Amino acid sequence: MSSSSGLVDWRGRPVDTRKHGGVRASIFIHAMVLLTNAPNIANVLNMVFSIPAALLADSYVKRFYTVILLAPIEIIGYIVLALQAYTPSLHPPPCSPAATTAAASTTCEPVRGANLSLLLLGLYLVPIGDGAMKACLPALGGDQFDPADPDEQRQEVSFYNWYTFAASTGGFVGLVFIVWVENSKGWGVGFAICAAFVLLGLLVWAAAFPLYRNRLPTGSPITRILQVFVAAFRKRNVRLPEDPSELKQINQDDDNNALEVLPRTDGFGCLEKAAVRTGNDAGAWSLCSVNQVEETKILLRMAPIFAAAVLGYIPMPLILTFTVQQGSTMNTKLGSVHISPATLFLIPIIFQLVILILYDRVIVPPLRRLTGYVGGVTHLQRIGVGFIATIMATAVAAVVETRRKSAAHESSLADGTAGIPLSVFWLTPQFFLIGIFDVTSFVGLLEFFCSEVSMGMKSIGSSIFYCILGVSAWLGSLLIQVTNRVTRRGGKGNGGSGGWLDGANLNNGKLERFYVVLCIIEVVALLSYVFFARRYVYRNEQKVGDPRRDYV
Repeated sequence: MSSSSGLVDWRGRPVDTRKHGGVRASIFIHAMVLLTNAPNIANVLNMVFSIPAALLADSYVKRFYTVILLAPIEIIGYIVLALQAYTPSLHPPPCSPAATTAAASTTCEPVRGANLSLLLLGLYLVPIGDGAMKACLPALGGDQFDPADPDEQRQEVSFYNWYTFAASTGGFVGLVFIVWVENSKGWGVGFAICAAFVLLGLLVWAAAFPLYRNRLPTGSPITRILQVFVAAFRKRNVRLPEDPSELKQINQDDDNNALEVLPRTDGFGCLEKAAVRTGNDAGAWSLCSVNQVEETKILLRMAPIFAAAVLGYIPMPLILTFTVQQGSTMNTKLGSVHISPATLFLIPIIFQLVILILYDRVIVPPLRRLTGYVGGVTHLQRIGVGFIATIMATAVAAVVETRRKSAAHESSLADGTAGIPLSVFWLTPQFFLIGIFDVTSFVGLLEFFCSEVSMGMKSIGSSIFYCILGVSAWLGSLLIQVTNRVTRRGGKGNGGSGGWLDGANLNNGKLERFYVVLCIIEVVALLSYVFFARRYVYRNEQKVGDPRRDYV
């Protein structure tokens, strides 16, 4: 049967591929991604919250209903933040001049008590709702296309490109419009606008509910995986049969939730013991199907890719942050037009949008004809290109930072924080390479984890990808702290020199050396990634027109 097996419409009936899914349905998903990412661009690095929603969607509730249930929590979070920002009694006491000789010095009290609790409530409600969308929307989008149909197979590849395009466009709108509202109209109005954006996105997306193909939940994948480990441990002394067909196979009588038949693969023989019949098997925690074992193998095979991707993603948010700080010290004039430092964040987004269009419409079609891969290249090859771009970006950034500091000293502006007579467009190469990284590694990793996991774990695949962003951002912050502590001499305030990244003045730091450290980290990440990627066994060939799976 076609891969539309296990997919139902909003009434629970088998889908009609002529009426449900396809590009028409995916347009509404992209619209929601654009509208909800405008206020949420900062939350992409806090996506641990996507895991619970992914488990709910894959285990018990359809992805559509998971988003319907949890997305309003994000709206409530923004409303809470808007009320607190708008109501003076919920603010901390105003800052007051300090008793010091420094005229500009002030003291500010932090928010405390119930007001702090209210603030934290709003801040935590937002990523809970946003995490549900991050986990479910990529998986729901993938469900709209039949990989056994050559046309829809190609459309599925484009879906992930345009998903990223919509997310980046939303980020562009957020950085331009919402930031302007918050600065000119106040944070209360800004948070209210954020709530309105998410509500509008939810309404637009929900309006297309008759068009969606919905994947039926298959029970808890975590339980299935734990059963494999427990059963395999109990049978650790049992010998595997010479004929693999003697292992417990899946059948519809004892596993009604299984929609996908995963063929047995070599490797992880210790786990296959969970599927050996001994005659003393009592329940699912003693005997598992080959399908369960293969589902577990898939996760274990992806684990090294996950680890290498986390390491490879560490430099990217750091390069972006420090590049914008570099730009704020340089000549930001384009002719008679002055570019504000905040606008510099838009440059890599613009590069990314342009490169995405060129990649999807110009580069992929000839590559597809040349290689036979539906995406032009494999997922892992695409990811690797992004890692190479990051190495180049860190190397270029180190050179540009050396040139920027030299210009500052030559102009006797080393003690200043702006006005260095070096055009901000020296940063264009690293911004361009950041765009290449997003087009290749971001999209490649998202598509890799969504396509390689089993049908019963698609939402978890999306959340695994976003966890890479969150974990790498946390490690990047830790790297900055460790770097400053290691490079600090004599202690701050005791006549010693500060760390490489201490202080607000980049001219007195050693950012170029930190870029070199990031370059070394990225090289190590690339080497480890290549090592694991060359040994990774795809569960589908990604060839044009090739069915990827068998279904029951």
